[in-house]
Amino acid sequence: MTDLQIVELYWKRNSDAISHSVQKYGGYCLRVAKNILSDVLDAEECVNDTWIGAWNSMPDHRPDNLRAFLGMITRRLACSRLRRDYAHKRGGGQLPLILDELDACLPTAPSAAQVVEAKALEQSINTFLHTLSEQDCNIFLRRYWYAESILEISRRYDVLPNTVKSSLHRSRRKLRAHLEKEEYL
Repeated sequence: MTDLQIVELYWKRNSDAISHSVQKYGGYCLRVAKNILSDVLDAEECVNDTWIGAWNSMPDHRPDNLRAFLGMITRRLACSRLRRDYAHKRGGGQLPLILDELDACLPTAPSAAQVVEAKALEQSINTFLHTLSEQDCNIFLRRYWYAESILEISRRYDVLPNTVKSSLHRSRRKLRAHLEKEEYL
């Protein structure tokens, strides 16, 4: 089944959309979550929450790239889970409780200006990524989007770990210069 057909199922509120998503992108989403979280059970829970997140967001949003959309949801859930787990360790479990208590007081959706600014920043970063060589871009994305380790990246591209570190260092320097030029920093 194509991504467009799966998205259409979400829009029609057909529960088959979830089973098709699991079949087509379950492994991909699990890999994204496991790269961020050390616990496989937590990663699996994030992936399960991804399908709920996709189900809840589809009537309002029609993604152009379903794989990236599901990966983004999984990544956000895994990062939130990681922050929550670390906050629990730091604050004895009180920080998540406090944030839950304040949840009703805080705005739930970003303002229009924040959405526009975030889109502009996203476009600027995408423009920057296209200036990198293919390998440097892939290394950058593997590290900072997929949260792969230096060792995993070096094995994937058959290069030394120091080569990966050097590439990442150069790319970060270039990104900083690019964002300063674009006046984001």
